[in-house]
Amino acid sequence: MLQTKHIKVTILQVGILIALQGCSLIPKTETQTQTPSSGVQRRERATAVDAASAQIGSLREEREYTGTTLPMRIVSVRAQVEGRLLELNTDVGERVIKGNILARLDDRILETAVTQAEAELASRLSELARAETQVANARTAVEQARIQWQQAESDAARLQLLAREGAISEQLAEQAQTKAQTAKQALRSAEVQVRTEKQAVAAAKARVDAQRAVIEQARERRSYALITAPITGTVVEKVTEPGNLVQPGGEIVKIGDFSSVKVIVQVSELELNQVRIGQLVPVRLDAFPEKRFQGEVIRISPQADPIARLVPVELSIANPDEQISSGLLARVKFAPTGSERIIIPETALQGSRQGGERQGRQTRSQGTIFIITEEGKKTKVLARSVQLGARANGQVEILSGLNPGERYVIRSEKPLKDGDAVRLSVLSEKSR
Repeated sequence: MLQTKHIKVTILQVGILIALQGCSLIPKTETQTQTPSSGVQRRERATAVDAASAQIGSLREEREYTGTTLPMRIVSVRAQVEGRLLELNTDVGERVIKGNILARLDDRILETAVTQAEAELASRLSELARAETQVANARTAVEQARIQWQQAESDAARLQLLAREGAISEQLAEQAQTKAQTAKQALRSAEVQVRTEKQAVAAAKARVDAQRAVIEQARERRSYALITAPITGTVVEKVTEPGNLVQPGGEIVKIGDFSSVKVIVQVSELELNQVRIGQLVPVRLDAFPEKRFQGEVIRISPQADPIARLVPVELSIANPDEQISSGLLARVKFAPTGSERIIIPETALQGSRQGGERQGRQTRSQGTIFIITEEGKKTKVLARSVQLGARANGQVEILSGLNPGERYVIRSEKPLKDGDAVRLSVLSEKSR
């Protein structure tokens, strides 16, 4: 019994020993197999980074202004004479050509005025004819008076000779001389009458010309009964209807010139330095989301709103096919006029947030970034000092130290140091 009990104790001890040895062998084996692999991973694993290429840009965001499209000009077609509107040959939205007849007024009264003026002209022409006849009669009288005067002069000279020879008395010679002088006075009176009659003719001609002008005016007023399009464009508003009585100056329709359209936007006085006459700016219309239009600044108001401090700026947009109508929402952006520099995110600066507070005034414009370099099949980073400019919206200007197109680290999974091996993230690869 004692021997059997001893054997059982021995077997139990051997089992415990084997179990203990088994437990000690497992960790040893795992340690031997895993430790070299972990060491290799630590030696070969590169730091993951997001990288980007240096690009030229501006810190100032392009502010978007909104306005409404309007025709470049709107012409109001108005009646020039009074009359009842008989016809209106157009409607809103219709395109009209310059010179087309748009409407017709009742012209009966105007036609009567033309008839009366023509009758008055006939009367004036009759007066002129009579005056010209008087001139002709006066000229005939002048010729007769001249003949009589010449005859009296001849008789007086002959009788004067006979009186000196004693053939007749001196009294007869003197009577002949007096008759000659009387004939001369009659000739002068006849010549004066001719001048008077000529003046009457001139006055009659002036009255005729004046009456002809009255007729032309009456005919012109009659032509106003036909209302034509003053420009080529599209009817944007119909103000009255046929049958209404239209007064002189009464509006009938409005025509818009859509060969180009304009947009007026209200620009802040603080951003007015970005705008100049002739500047070309991009314009988006919500009605045409897939199209891009270009506007030209044609007018900058010399007066700002004294309360809102906004300045109206007018732009012109070419519209050759007239697809842009009135009243569309337009979005305008004025490009910043300042010089452009390389812009990078502030996250690319090493210790920029903390260092910015610790750095003194003299060194605050310096910063450090990591540049991506390729050495064979390895990608590494090199620390580089850069000159910093202005900051805004989480971005910073690089004045020097970084060239356009160079790749730099935006962020990394852990702090970097000069010469570290890195691997580019998928996002970085897509941004190449």
